[in-house]
Amino acid sequence: MATVAHNSNVTLTPEGAVSISYNELVSSPLTLTSSIEKAFGSHPDSLGIVIKLLKLAYRFADLDPKISERYADSKSRYSFGWSHGKEIMNGKPDTMKGSYYANPVVDEPNVSAQLRDAYPEYYGKNIWPSETAEVKDFEHAFKDLGRFVFRVGCQLAVACQPFASSYLSDASLSLSDLISSSQTVKARLLHYFPPSPENPLPAEDEAIDSWCGFHLDHSLLTGLCSALYLRKNPTGEPSVVQSPSPSSGLYIRTRGGALTKVSIPIDCLAFQTGEALELATAGRLRATPHCVRVGAAADAENISRETFALFMQPNVDQQLSATEDFGQFSKRIFDEHYKDEAAGAAP
Repeated sequence: MATVAHNSNVTLTPEGAVSISYNELVSSPLTLTSSIEKAFGSHPDSLGIVIKLLKLAYRFADLDPKISERYADSKSRYSFGWSHGKEIMNGKPDTMKGSYYANPVVDEPNVSAQLRDAYPEYYGKNIWPSETAEVKDFEHAFKDLGRFVFRVGCQLAVACQPFASSYLSDASLSLSDLISSSQTVKARLLHYFPPSPENPLPAEDEAIDSWCGFHLDHSLLTGLCSALYLRKNPTGEPSVVQSPSPSSGLYIRTRGGALTKVSIPIDCLAFQTGEALELATAGRLRATPHCVRVGAAADAENISRETFALFMQPNVDQQLSATEDFGQFSKRIFDEHYKDEAAGAAP
């Protein structure tokens, strides 16, 4: 495990997350080694997240299911287009959130037909709801935000390089190159449905992961936006509101196992490490366990949560460990969370 000296140059948020200014990230990324190690290393109090920056998600999720399901793609295991109730979390289909997936960097990856057939989860073609008037600006807005997060993520990868290089299975690799040259980048626009009679909150002892179960991303790095909370109005657009409860929102576990609630400021992005990076660095840069809680409140059944995540990862043939490349690793993770609908069981 890493031994980290306290450094006055490392800036922390009130929750203890490392904060890096965008200007510093762009102008002098290689001077941020202490901040990177504090954020992503194996020290017991490392959070694994760096603080740094939504109504289309609501609009799409509010569509008639007959419309939204037109944009679902079972061939990619719902990794392109709309997905609701398909992912297995905590041993059952997750109906608490809906997701829209696309690659904001490239619409159709330039790979062989063999690779496209073998890895439809990554090398499929984007699906856009261009013919649905309620979300007519969807593609443009999705790509704009996704590409911005991607650019910042590539800069962050440069800053990570001095710390990560000696722990990568191939020391000649560049994290920035692995991400910037990849055609597997995937963004996920998320709508967390309010509690309902079908998915009620317990009267007491609400689980910490009541909106989204604890999990690891299987990326190298994941970029996250500040969440937006919306209250449904009987007529007209939803209203932007505060979270239902002070306990609502994103929680992560530190390297030492402590549970920490992290609030991303509205003008910031957050980045957390994924399991692919943990594998590629033999655990020196650890993946961030995280979940989302509803937070019991009188008005919770009228409030949804919207956010956006960008998963930055290598191409499928990139070796992560002695036994797995990224494609093999991803298949293993997908098998845990999605059923083969034709067979009725996990493949």
